[in-house]
Amino acid sequence: MLALQGDVREHLAALRAAGALPRPVRRPEELGGVAGLVIPGGESTTISKLATAFGLLEPLRARVAEGLPVYGSCAGMIMLADKILDPRSGQETVGGIDMIVRRNAFGRQNESFEAAVEMAGVAGGPVHGVFIRAPWVESVGAGAETLAAHDGHPVAVRQGNLLATAFHPELTGDHRVHGLFVAMVRAAGG
Repeated sequence: MLALQGDVREHLAALRAAGALPRPVRRPEELGGVAGLVIPGGESTTISKLATAFGLLEPLRARVAEGLPVYGSCAGMIMLADKILDPRSGQETVGGIDMIVRRNAFGRQNESFEAAVEMAGVAGGPVHGVFIRAPWVESVGAGAETLAAHDGHPVAVRQGNLLATAFHPELTGDHRVHGLFVAMVRAAGG
């Protein structure tokens, strides 16, 4: 669990409920001992700047390139994008998913909403999507697969061992998305 900023506690609880043994990662040396990583929702610019300040950005990029399973929700989706359409000054991403995202695409804080989201790979009907200043995916490349869309915009994407959602399943009590990620980690040998 990348524990620099954002809804870390909620993801830790959801991962435990999905059968994982999560631990916080704040320093590069802690990254080496994890079999998978969650990049939480929060503020993508702040996460980017803190990852750089703590010396984590390059080690994160290296671990993603090596095949580390990573799940990013909301700001985490932005961090996993190869390109941001409207980045803040100095904002960088870890990258790994061949997609272009737009920050705050669904609107400002007061335009946040909840919606049922049909998501491929998640059995049992729609997941409850909590969209808070959420991004959407403008386009996906050939290597990325759209798992869910809302109002015609991709909101869940997977590429290999990387999973990203524009919404916050960790806030709902429904742990199926985290369960999907835990299964991805186990399939990768974690």
